[in-house]
Amino acid sequence: MEEETTIMAAISTLRPSQLSDLNFSILSLSFHHRRRLCHLLSSPCLFFLALHRLHTLTLPQKTLLIARHLLCSLHYLTRHFQPPPPRFPNPFAAINHRDLDTVLLLLFLCEAYHDNPEALERPHAEWRQVLTSICSNTTLKITGITGIFDGAALIPYIEMVTRCKRLVGIMGCDGKEGKEVAASAAAVVALPAVEVRGGGVECVICKEEMREGRDVCKLPCQHLFHWMCILPWLKKRNTCPCCRFQLPTDDIFGEIQRLWRVLVKAGGKSLDDQRS
Repeated sequence: MEEETTIMAAISTLRPSQLSDLNFSILSLSFHHRRRLCHLLSSPCLFFLALHRLHTLTLPQKTLLIARHLLCSLHYLTRHFQPPPPRFPNPFAAINHRDLDTVLLLLFLCEAYHDNPEALERPHAEWRQVLTSICSNTTLKITGITGIFDGAALIPYIEMVTRCKRLVGIMGCDGKEGKEVAASAAAVVALPAVEVRGGGVECVICKEEMREGRDVCKLPCQHLFHWMCILPWLKKRNTCPCCRFQLPTDDIFGEIQRLWRVLVKAGGKSLDDQRS
């Protein structure tokens, strides 16, 4: 329940317009995923190809698939909590159809087993019919076609994110807390150059003053650094030397941790407001 509480606490801080936008985005994404799953289940060929691929993947490979799916999901949940522009390119924004079909089937199998373990005790040849029946019973509710719009997709989406995070955590692949990872190249390239005005500002890396009129690097947290100082720094770690603000990283598990901290921070503010 801790993960669900964290996400719900963060969402509770959104303005009505932001919450409406989040609901609409997740409803559209959930509909897309459900449509892909229904298409997969309706085709014996596609279903058994995806099932065969699941059988051939190693456990770490399955975990990586789930982690990539989790990361894409977290990007949807955290986009209203990210700093203002510049917006950093997201290299994990899209998963190809083959990987998406595989991870959707894997998660649906986990969900089906959790709700009805006996359903998957049948021969593999009968799994498609069993899963199709389960899918048909839940599609209307998840897509909101029944008329229950507000939150119809949000709650199942949060439950899915929570399950994925727990699965990745159980496998021990969610990365070590505090592990240093490099900032993504795309995030570094997107950093703006600004001109120093007034002088007297020290670069905390080299401890030298940034002269007035000189172009320096500005991080989203507003701290300034010499380009020659900050670039080597960001090749080793994705944090601001002053405040530990985190830039995006190309490390999947490091990026999951970064986005989860965004939710924890937003949710922490909400819980503090409730206590005060």
